[in-house]
Parts: sequence; structure tokens; C-alpha cells
Amino acid sequence: MDDLDERAVFRAHAAEGVLLLGGGAAILLQLADPRVAHGVARHSDFATRPFDRLFGTLDYVYAVGFGDDALAAEAVRRVNARHVPVRGTSDAAADAAAVVAYSAFDADAQRWVASTLLAIGIRVHERVWGPLEEARADAIVRGYAPLGFSLQGTREGWPSTRAEFDGWWSTRLATLQVSDEGRRVARTLLSASPALPPGAGLLLAPVRLVTAALLPPEIRDAFGFRWTPRTAGAAEAWLAAVSVLWPRLPRALRTAPMRFSLQRARRRYAERERRGR
Repeated sequence: MDDLDERAVFRAHAAEGVLLLGGGAAILLQLADPRVAHGVARHSDFATRPFDRLFGTLDYVYAVGFGDDALAAEAVRRVNARHVPVRGTSDAAADAAAVVAYSAFDADAQRWVASTLLAIGIRVHERVWGPLEEARADAIVRGYAPLGFSLQGTREGWPSTRAEFDGWWSTRLATLQVSDEGRRVARTLLSASPALPPGAGLLLAPVRLVTAALLPPEIRDAFGFRWTPRTAGAAEAWLAAVSVLWPRLPRALRTAPMRFSLQRARRRYAERERRGR
């Protein structure tokens, strides 16, 4: 498969709005790394602005994956600007975990964040459309690489095939340690908040179910999800319904989140150009 085909394969995958179904699971996996948990807990405000991290991540992913060079560079600049104050050291007295130094410019932590998007993205994709062919899966793995190396990461160390990624992922999962701080942030993320738009709270129950279902069992347990045959059956019912209904929707509707995000990013970029940077 040549480079042009690989790019098309990745874009066809990444443009599907159904991948957002895995957003909660990806964020919890990120929080399972204490460096990320400390940074988010101390430099983010889920309680009053619960969609900031989601929209910020989406805008970055879509700009890098679908935008031109100028838009991608602007997205990188915005992320780097937000990351400047995100650094410090955890307080062992406030957390049972060992003291952890963290920085949003940590290349390995950035690679971990990108890898959670890949792992959950493929998981959701295969729940909806079935197993990926090896060549297509490999192309998608390589397509996610820029999400890490466009910031402080590098191409070095990013798997080039699905098999390599799966092996690396299994090894990395075994090193994770969900901290008390990570659990607190997760509870805030998945709880009703006055900052949510009217009616959005009604979606929290299915969101929690699907998030738990998409997590590896050991991470799900570490975050304290109550996972019984009944909850597993309910989550499976939601995922089965999505897998039946989503492919039948018009493609314009399925890719709407990507298009809206790019429009928002282009407006911001145009405004900054008018102000003369």
C-alpha cells in the first residue's frame, strides 16, 4: 500500500465521529499514567469547563490529521502554549503513589496520550465495522504517529505495524498505576456537572457504561467501576446498537464532528492572521 493510499485509509478511519464514543476510555487510560493524571488534576478544570479537554484534543487531532500545513502548525502552537505551565512534582502526602515529576512537554507522556487514541480508536472501529485487514490496520497505526511527533515526541519508537503496537501496548499496560488523583479526575469527568448543557446529564449513564466496556479489565477495576454481568450486558447492548445504526447514517452526518472542528480551527487561525499574529 503506497503512502497516498495509507493517508486515505487513515483519514477514512479518523473522520468517523463514532470514534468519539471512545473519548472517555481514552482519557481514563491517559489518567492511568500518573504523570498525565497529576498534570490534568492540577492544571485543568473539568468541573467548570468539562468540554475543554475534549474539544482541545479534537481540534488538535483533526488539524494535524486533516488540515494543511498552516492549520496543523497553528494547532501545535496552541497546544504548546497551553502546555507551558503544566509542569511540577506530585505531593506524596496527598497521594499514595510515589512522588512523580510531570511536564506536558514530556515526549514519552505525549506518545502515551497518542497511543491511547490509537488503541481506543481501533477498538471502536472494529466494534462497528468488524476486524481490520492487516494492511489497513498497519496504515492506521502509522497514521496516528504525527499526533505525538508533531509536538515534542519523535517518530523513533512509534510502532510501524498493528502487531508491533499490540505488543508494545500490552507491555505498557502492565506498567500503569492509577493514582488517587487519577480516580478523582475520572469521577469528575463522568459525573453530572452544572457546567453541562441542559439534558447532557441524561447521556452520562450510557457514556459510563461504554467507557467501562472499552477499558482493559485491569484498568477498569483500578478506576473502581462496578462491573457485573448486568452492566456488561447493558454496555454490550449499547455497543451492538451503535454498530448496527452507525454505518447506516449518511457519511455527511458521520463526519460532521471532524468538519465542525476544522471550521472552528480555521476561524481561529484566520482571526489570528487578521490580528497580525
